[in-house]
Amino acid sequence: MQRVTRFTSEFGTTGGYRPPGPAERTALVDAVSPLFDGNAEDARTRLAELDYALDTFTDKASGRRFAEVSDAAARRGSANRGWGRVYMELGTPPRWSVQVPHPVADRDTERLGVKVLRGAPGGVMVLAGAHRKAGEDSVDEGSEDPGAGDAADMAHRTDSVFHSVIAELTRRGLPGIQLHGFADDSIPGTDSVVSTGAGETAVKDAGLLAGKLRDRNVKVCRAWTNHCKLSGQTNKQGRLAAEQDTRFLHVELSRSVRASPRRMTGAAEAITVVTTGWSKAQSQSQSQSLP
Repeated sequence: MQRVTRFTSEFGTTGGYRPPGPAERTALVDAVSPLFDGNAEDARTRLAELDYALDTFTDKASGRRFAEVSDAAARRGSANRGWGRVYMELGTPPRWSVQVPHPVADRDTERLGVKVLRGAPGGVMVLAGAHRKAGEDSVDEGSEDPGAGDAADMAHRTDSVFHSVIAELTRRGLPGIQLHGFADDSIPGTDSVVSTGAGETAVKDAGLLAGKLRDRNVKVCRAWTNHCKLSGQTNKQGRLAAEQDTRFLHVELSRSVRASPRRMTGAAEAITVVTTGWSKAQSQSQSQSLP
C-alpha cells in the first residue's frame, strides 16, 4: 500500500505527464510482456533499457510476492513522464486485471485498487502515472486521439502506456475491472454504478457484483438494465474489451463509500467475489492449454 500511496501523493494537477509516442508504447509492452510470461529477469533487462525498473517485494498484508514495474525516470534527478506503474503477483500466471485510470482525481481509487489486487490470485494492477488533468499543458503532437487537453485522462485515450498494457492483457484474454469515483451529489441516492461498458460479455459478473454490493448496503445502479449516469459507454479500455469479446466491468463508487474504510473494504470484498471467479476460470483454462 505504501508504495502506491507514496507514488500517487506526488501527483499534481498540472504538468508531470508527457504523452508517449507509438514506438515508445510498443517498446514498453514488448519489455513488460516477459513478466506476464513468467520471466521477470528478462523483463527487468528490457525495461532497464527504457529507463524503467522492475522490483519485487513481499506484501505484508497478504504475505504474497509481487513485482512492481515503475518509471525509473520519475526518480530524483530525472523528468517524470507520468506513464504509470504495473503491479503483478509473482508465482502464478496473470489471470485478471484491476485498472486505476484516475488515481487521486478519483480520490482513494488507488487504495481500493490495492485492496482488490490482494483479493484473488493472479491479479495485475495497471495504475495511471499522473493526475487526469496533468496533461492539459502537455504538447500532444501526433496524437491518435483528438483533443490535447485530456492527454492524461487514461480512460478516454488509446495513445498511452496505460491503454497499451491493458490492450496486451486483453489480447491475452484476461478479464478486467476498472475503478472510478464520483461526488455524492452527482448521483443522489446512489452509492455505485456497475456497468459492462460498451460490451455485454460480463453481464453475469455485473449482476453478481451488484448483488454482493447490495448485501453490503451499497445502493447500486445497474447500467445493463437501467439508464445510469457514468456508465462507461465511451471508456476506451471497455470498448477494446467489447471488440475482443473479453469480460470488462466499469465500477463507479461514491465519495461516501470511498471515504469510509469499512465501506471501502466491503466494496473490495464484493469485487473479490468476482475476481476470484475469474481467477479460477482462467486457471482452469490455462491448465487445459498446457501440452
